[in-house]
Amino acid sequence: EEKRFRMEPPILYSFRRCPYAMRARLAIQASEVKVQLREIVLRDKAPVFLESSPKGTVPIVVTENNVVEESIDIMLWALSQEDPEGWLKMPDAGYDWISRNDGSFKAALDHTKYSDRFSNLDINLERKKAADFLYDLNAQIADRPWMFGQNCSVADMAILPFVRQFANIDIDWFGAQNWQNLNRWLSKFLKSHRFNSIMLKYKIWIPGDPKVIFPIRH
Repeated sequence: EEKRFRMEPPILYSFRRCPYAMRARLAIQASEVKVQLREIVLRDKAPVFLESSPKGTVPIVVTENNVVEESIDIMLWALSQEDPEGWLKMPDAGYDWISRNDGSFKAALDHTKYSDRFSNLDINLERKKAADFLYDLNAQIADRPWMFGQNCSVADMAILPFVRQFANIDIDWFGAQNWQNLNRWLSKFLKSHRFNSIMLKYKIWIPGDPKVIFPIRH
């Protein structure tokens, strides 16, 4: 006998503090596309999660038909369905900024944050590499609210979680740099309802748990 089921919301495997997962949650929240959020602990990954993503990294979205494995692809997947705030209306240069963030800046960030793992590298040189990106970003933001003007874009929300992560390595050093535009941009983000609502804590998901629908309606 054929059984008909109502289609379930896609599953988002996430880890609260991961900047890649943060950017995915930010876009899903902005799009208001409903997902089932499953909080994963990276040191003890659920087998059903690893079946969906053999590489075992978050975030991933599991839909009825496929698995979306890259955080930027998840952002675009959500916003291509609904983009009420117009995040996708950004110049092509936005994607170049995201590539630079995810490439050289993220590498320098990791080398600075986890310097004990990279004893062969000069931490001051790595921090300077990260700072070069941030000086350019500070100039790009200029006196505007967002990177490309009055409207928030995918690039803003794709990059902000990583700037936050870098700032937290040494918050005093970061605050002392000549990045007034960048600091204003980051501070506004950290104080926003949007950021605070995607950072709510959820218990670690185990099979059989009740569904957690994200985003929460307020």
